Parts: sequence; C-alpha cells; structure tokens
Amino acid sequence: MIRAGVMVRSHSRSPERAAALPFWLLAAFLVIVFIAGGASRADVLGQPVVRFFAWAALIAFVLLAGRFQAPRKGPALILGAAALLVLFQLIPLPPAWWLALPGREILAEAAIVMGQPQPWRPLSMSPGATANALGSLVVPALVLLLAAQLSREQQRQVMGWVLGLVIAGSLLALLQFSGGRLDNPFINDPPGAVAGNFANRNHMALFLAVGCLIAPAWAFRGDKVQRWRVAAGLGLLPLLLLMILATGSRAGVALGLAGTALGIAISWRAVAREVRTLPRTLRLPLLGAFAAAVVGVLVLSFTRGRAVSIDRALELESAEDLRTQALPTVLSMFERYFPAGSGFGTFDPVYRITEPDALLQPNYFNQAHNDWLGMLLDGGLAGALLLAAAVGWWIVASVRAWRVQPVRDLPRIGSAVILLVFLASIVDYPARTPMIMALVALAATWLASNGSSTKTEGDSRR
Repeated sequence: MIRAGVMVRSHSRSPERAAALPFWLLAAFLVIVFIAGGASRADVLGQPVVRFFAWAALIAFVLLAGRFQAPRKGPALILGAAALLVLFQLIPLPPAWWLALPGREILAEAAIVMGQPQPWRPLSMSPGATANALGSLVVPALVLLLAAQLSREQQRQVMGWVLGLVIAGSLLALLQFSGGRLDNPFINDPPGAVAGNFANRNHMALFLAVGCLIAPAWAFRGDKVQRWRVAAGLGLLPLLLLMILATGSRAGVALGLAGTALGIAISWRAVAREVRTLPRTLRLPLLGAFAAAVVGVLVLSFTRGRAVSIDRALELESAEDLRTQALPTVLSMFERYFPAGSGFGTFDPVYRITEPDALLQPNYFNQAHNDWLGMLLDGGLAGALLLAAAVGWWIVASVRAWRVQPVRDLPRIGSAVILLVFLASIVDYPARTPMIMALVALAATWLASNGSSTKTEGDSRR
C-alpha cells in the first residue's frame, strides 16, 4: 500500500526493526566506503568492493525494510538527471550523427584506414570509462535512499558517525606522518604521502575540513549541552587543523579554516548560550585561551618544520606545478569537444590524445584538477546545464536553511559541506571518490530536509 508518499509493505515488520535497518545499513556502508572508497581510479580494487556492498545493502533494504520513504526530491532529481545524461552518452548513434560531433576525427580515421564503413558509436570517446562512471552512481543513490528513511535524531547520530570516521582517518594520517607505512589494498596510496584513507592528499584534507565543520556542531548539539562533549569537540579542532597542515595540501589549509569558521557560525547561538552560563570573570580568559591554543599549535607546527602544506605553498613555483602547466591543454580540450562533451570518465584517454610532448613524464595527468571545468569537458552543454541546476538548487536551499526559524543545524551543515566540496573542486576532483560521493549525498539529504518532516518522523520512528 502507498499512503502519503510512503510505501508500506503488506507483511508486518517490527517498527523498531524498520527504523533500525536503514540506519545500520547506512552506518555499515559508510565504514565500507571509508576503508575502500578513497580513490577515484577505475582500476583500483576498492571500486568493485564498494559497489558490491552498495548493491548488497540496496537488496537487503528492499527485502527486509517494512516501509519505504522516497528520497528527498531535489537531490533525487539531480542524481536521476545525471544518471540519464551518462546513460545517453552510451547510446550508439548513426554514423552521420556521430561524425557531426566535434573532436571525433581521430576515431573516424581508424575506420577509413581499415577500409571499413563507419560503425554506430556512442557519444562517449571511451564507452568503458563512461559505463564505469554510470556504475559509480550506485553509491550516492544508496546513501540518498537510506538517509531518507532516518528520523531527525538518527540523522544526528549519522553526523556523529561521520565525525568518528574523520577522527579515524586523522589517526591513520598521524601514523603516516610519524613514518608508518600503510598499504591499503583498496586504493592506490602513494608511498610516503600523508593521505590517511585516501589516495590523494587534497581529498584527505577536504575530509578533515569536513570534520572541522562537524566538530563544533556535534559538541553543542541538543538543548542541554554536555561539557565533556564540548571539551572533546573543541579539542578536535587543533588536531584536525594540524593534520591538514601535515597532509601537504595547500588548498586544504583554506578549506580547514573555512570549515572551522562555518562550524562555529552554525553553532554560534549554542556557543553564546554556554558562554553566558560562565562567570563573567572567566569568559574572556577561556575564549582567549582556546584561540591562543589553536593559533599556538599551528604556529609551532610551522616553526618546527611540520607544516608541509605551508612549506609547499612557499617553495613550489607556479610554473613548476603540473596542473598550471596542463591548464592550456585542458582548455583546448574543452574547446575541441564542446558542446557535445567527450563523455563522463574519459579525461585520461582524451588527454593522452592532446598531451604535448613537453609534459610527458612518468606520472600521468589523470583528471583536469578542476572538476567544474572537468564537468563541462565530460558533459558538454548538457553537463553545464545539469551543473547549473545543481548549484541553483543548492543556493535556494541554502538561503532557506540559513534564514529559517527556528534554527536547525543539519540543513546548515549540509549546505556547508557541499560548499566545501564546491571549493575543493576548483583545484581538484574530490567528488569522484566514493567516500566524498557518499558525503555529498548525505549532506544533500540534510540540506533538503529543511522545513520538512517525513511520515516516519511524525510517528516518532516507532
């Protein structure tokens, strides 16, 4: 039966089981993507592992769940449109249509050299890579589905779960920084890098910056704040900022500071309320001591030569940065394939077609390192429209989240997490990793929940 947008199965299920199942499936899946979902390459072992467990969790939910709440409309429509766009790029086109697409000359010449007629081909320059991109969307789809089943309190518990994963990642990074060698078989972790559970230091820095954002909100959650939680949450901030410095990610420093500022802004009312409970003679000294502690450990890290991010920012010349050198080539690729696009997931093969001899080196350039430009290169005009729709939804939903009364922290946290991913995508491609995909889907659910409640929330998620 279907009532009020909620599908209820005819067979009876325990209400407690119905409420707990999606929560524990989501929590377990987040652990899986934490362990195996830190790389974006299609050939790493973590990709099939993550997708296997995603499909397994989806099947388990369909078979065992007693009720079904549709995912939030905005994120679901955007993800559905993305899946349709990627699927469209895999549909074989008549030779005349395909030959009219820009940038296909080199493939057309192959048939001519072989003396064969032009075959039907899909829009994608590398159909296998685009099919892999389509398969990757099961991760955000599962997270959107499971997160939509949770009550508001369960959503907050998931937020704490995510913070716990960030702490675990920071401990892994600390071990690497101390000289420990971690061989994660699920990712292509670079030797000697302080990247935690990720294959890329910038993605790890973004993950830590999300922790800086969530920590204050977790510390001051609820009407009755617990002092131990405040001490633990605020104490995490210096540790996370120090680990961002240790990763060597220059963009990560800005993301960490932005995440900290956003987290404090979200929790400002609760912070002010707690400060007012202190004796006046202690307010300024305690606030000053906390600020001094944060600044002090960062300055000490820099002066003792431990701030790898700052060192790289000061020592690395712009002309020596491969991303800067490759930018003209990437822009020429965009001009070559627009407005059709080259196909999602095809950057590596199409870059090799255009790569100048001067940039040839043992390390290959696997992405555009600007996912805004990468989205336009892969998706063409249709990708640009989809990106504009996603950003437009985020802006409208974020304005509502920051203006609505009474204040709700989860929608604001969702808005801020997506903002951090947007900023990180200017110089990298974090949302192409399963872990960040899952975080974005979770954040989109939080943001879309502003001002609304589900049927299951109304009945207290019995």
